[in-house]
Amino acid sequence: MLLLILGLILFLGMHSIVIFAPNFREKYRSKALLTWKIGYGLVSIIGFVLIVIGYSDARLSSTVLYMSPIWLKQITMAMMIPVFVFFFAPYLPGKISNLTRHPQLMAVKLFMMAHLLANGTVVDLVLFGAFLVWAVLDLMALNRLPSHNPPNEPIKLKATKLNDIILVILGITVYIAFLTCLHTQLIGVSLI
Repeated sequence: MLLLILGLILFLGMHSIVIFAPNFREKYRSKALLTWKIGYGLVSIIGFVLIVIGYSDARLSSTVLYMSPIWLKQITMAMMIPVFVFFFAPYLPGKISNLTRHPQLMAVKLFMMAHLLANGTVVDLVLFGAFLVWAVLDLMALNRLPSHNPPNEPIKLKATKLNDIILVILGITVYIAFLTCLHTQLIGVSLI
């Protein structure tokens, strides 16, 4: 569990600079953008690797806090469908990407809520709960950023009418891939 917590501190800590120190982010990002991006990326990658290793180790012996009823599995699976659509939405501007100001944060919140409904161990609560709290705090922080310190914008494709169709097809394709095989291969838990 220690590796998981350390990974969460590094990964969510880097991603929380805008929450707790937006002026720090603006100052260093404007002075040395490449250095900022490299440092941000390295710390985030190290944190993510520690989260994966820590969660993999801790989930095998974690205490069960609650057992979800079997019917909740269908609700969880339904909640996951828009996750992949919202996750890719910032890159494909259109009507779907405008449904929420920060579609990837919406994806994170839906993902974490769905996984908290389906998984009731201590390690699940730590991992998914930490990300859910972070996503809520990050959304609040991003909504109050001044115009001279905007959130990072992803590289986007040109806005076209086809983007929403591409986005839905892409999101559902990735969802089906996770449902049928990727979740089993990456996480070790079969969903169907």
